[in-house]
Amino acid sequence: MQLDQAMRERRSIRGFQDKPVPRELLEEIIALANRAPSSMNTQPWHLHVLTGEPLEKVREGNSTRMLSGVPPVREIVDHGAYEGPHRERQVEIAKQLFAAMGIAREDKDMRQDWVMRGFRQFDAPVSIVVTFDKSLEGGTIAHFDLGAVTYGLVLAAWSRGLGAVINGQGIMQSPVVREHAQIPDDEVIMTCVALGWPNEEFAANSVVSKRRSVDEVARFVGFDE
Repeated sequence: MQLDQAMRERRSIRGFQDKPVPRELLEEIIALANRAPSSMNTQPWHLHVLTGEPLEKVREGNSTRMLSGVPPVREIVDHGAYEGPHRERQVEIAKQLFAAMGIAREDKDMRQDWVMRGFRQFDAPVSIVVTFDKSLEGGTIAHFDLGAVTYGLVLAAWSRGLGAVINGQGIMQSPVVREHAQIPDDEVIMTCVALGWPNEEFAANSVVSKRRSVDEVARFVGFDE
């Protein structure tokens, strides 16, 4: 698959086949993503690849804590509630997903079930927990670098027929993730990527988020008109 095709066609996948992903394929994808740029070649990322029993324990722990009312515990500073155009885009994609899944606005049970799917990492066969070195915790440059490697992961996965979704909900209960993924104390949990073979019959997988035009996101300075 050509790079431009992967970038145009990639979308977030939230429904997966019950089918394992070979370790060799995951290593190939990670090798590609590992070529992502980083500040001064610091490469601050670590990727913890979970499947099987450890992943099931993460799902169970996340779900139990959230349903029992335990507040989210993240290791990075949260932005809080979105406002303005960011909130509008958040609502827009939610409406697209709920429409695809047939979830009515007043159906609280189905909406709750959808939220819990995120905490279960969408029942994907693989979760990649993305962390960075705690020694860099005081700044934001490492966050930028992890964004680059995470985008590389989802693009490389897509180019090989796998689907993925970058899933902040999956690490909302970071103590659970840290325990079962055996993440060292000198690393900070940033996010995770739910990954696997797409279930083509899962309606939400067909949703393509709307994007702003070039004119809306870019300014060109010093160019001839």
